[in-house]
Amino acid sequence: MPTGKVKFFDADRGFGFIDGDDGESVFLHASALPEGARAPKGGTRVEYSVVDGRKGPQAMFVEIIPESPSIRRLNRRNPQQMVGLVEDLIKLLDASSNSLRRGKYPNNSEKIAQLLRAVADDFDA
Repeated sequence: MPTGKVKFFDADRGFGFIDGDDGESVFLHASALPEGARAPKGGTRVEYSVVDGRKGPQAMFVEIIPESPSIRRLNRRNPQQMVGLVEDLIKLLDASSNSLRRGKYPNNSEKIAQLLRAVADDFDA
């Protein structure tokens, strides 16, 4: 069975399109979705069979592929650990603002960049 991602789905009108992994765009009607399934959002991975419809390829027997958990999300720090990092970052940024006002980058700019990346990765997960 081919797989792809939902390009868009209009729940009010009951249809959308799938961009197949093979590059083919396939019509998706609400009747092809599993019974009781919510309307899929754009980017949802699906597996489906294809039939020739009146206006081209049409998806039938669509199954929504569950998302696998993100490794980054599984390894992110818990919020209590983030408190200390964020507080340290605030202190570093506040102290570095004086150097920047004088037209110089702070001596510890590498440390600041490292901490910013660590915090950003955990917030973004």
